Amino acid sequence: MKDLITLKQEVFKYTELRLGAQIIDLELDPDHLEIAYERAIGMMRQRSSNAYEEAYRWLALKKGENIYTLPEEVSEVREVFRRSFGMVQGTGSSSFDPFGAGMVNMYLGTMNAGGGMFTYHLAASQLEQAKRMFGGYINFTWNPATKKIILVRNVHGDGEVLLIWCYVARPEVELLTDYQTSQWIKDFTYSASKEIIGTARGKFSQVAGPNGGVSLDGSELKSEAKEEIKELLEDLNNYVDGSDSLTWVQG
Repeated sequence: MKDLITLKQEVFKYTELRLGAQIIDLELDPDHLEIAYERAIGMMRQRSSNAYEEAYRWLALKKGENIYTLPEEVSEVREVFRRSFGMVQGTGSSSFDPFGAGMVNMYLGTMNAGGGMFTYHLAASQLEQAKRMFGGYINFTWNPATKKIILVRNVHGDGEVLLIWCYVARPEVELLTDYQTSQWIKDFTYSASKEIIGTARGKFSQVAGPNGGVSLDGSELKSEAKEEIKELLEDLNNYVDGSDSLTWVQG
């Protein structure tokens, strides 16, 4: 993880470049294009659900440890699943797999036999209640900045594997090849670059030339860029990038 000084320097450099620093010939340098691109990606990550995708990750527990670091791409943890409840190891363990039990349950294959689906429903309900009472569910806290998940549980043994239901950031190469997001990123990078060059040219109202002074178009470029960026952000509100729209909300 980067230290505070490095992070602050990155913020300062970002600010300087957005203000047109290092521009001498009144044209953009590669650093300015990089800043405009990073701003486009950052805005999409911040405002678009299509910049993320639902995923599952495995987490192997270690004895005595309840703090784990998840991969960098994980942005949010929704739920943690166990395949059993109670103890995992030892003579009192309860390694019951409801999915495997459902596959071999004879009542599912013989609908007319005694019990049938109702018996399986009762067994599944009993298992659900046992999980609530004997540790089938795990409470946790998640820090999206450090990527650390803290399990509210004393881990007694090695070997148990949890299933993490989470959301992860889509890779940039995927965002740039997806037709629903790539065009938005291109347009925002263009408008952000136009804003930077407009800021740089706005420092000089006029440049001397052989036939008199030449007026620069800094203010016009900045005005155009602001309107374009406003429209692009509104496009995200209208889900043109393929994000999931909001459902009905009451209350």
